[in-house]
Amino acid sequence: MPRGKATTVKEYLDRLPEDTRQALAKVRQVVNKNLPKGYQETMAYGMIGWGVPLSRLPKTYNGLPLCYAGLAAQKNYNSLYLLAAYGDPRQKRKLVEGFKKAGKKLDMGKSCIHFRTVEDLPLDTIAEVVASIPAEAYIKMYEDSRRRQ
Repeated sequence: MPRGKATTVKEYLDRLPEDTRQALAKVRQVVNKNLPKGYQETMAYGMIGWGVPLSRLPKTYNGLPLCYAGLAAQKNYNSLYLLAAYGDPRQKRKLVEGFKKAGKKLDMGKSCIHFRTVEDLPLDTIAEVVASIPAEAYIKMYEDSRRRQ
């Protein structure tokens, strides 16, 4: 994940070129509108992040809030990190099917979707995936995965 020096979301966005700022602002709006209760937007890992606050889940593997999603400007593209899609095959399937239905190319790593413009994303599918896992269910997924280790 990228690292930056911004300490607030506003500062992060203000440092970006206008076209990148507009693309990330639109995706951020979709995430914030569809984010289930229990998650919190912060700066995390040098990017805009959404996660379970330490006040709710103080013991995580790295001592940081449990990351649910992230949004970052990279050198040659932007990335939307959807961690649940990495941990849940049903979430990944939703993304694959949503991109296909919209006629868009899915460029995805383990948990990150690469895009250059907001038009590269089926925002309705992104909204559906973001909205689909309540914080309590995500915490359970995390705790179950830690028990298996």
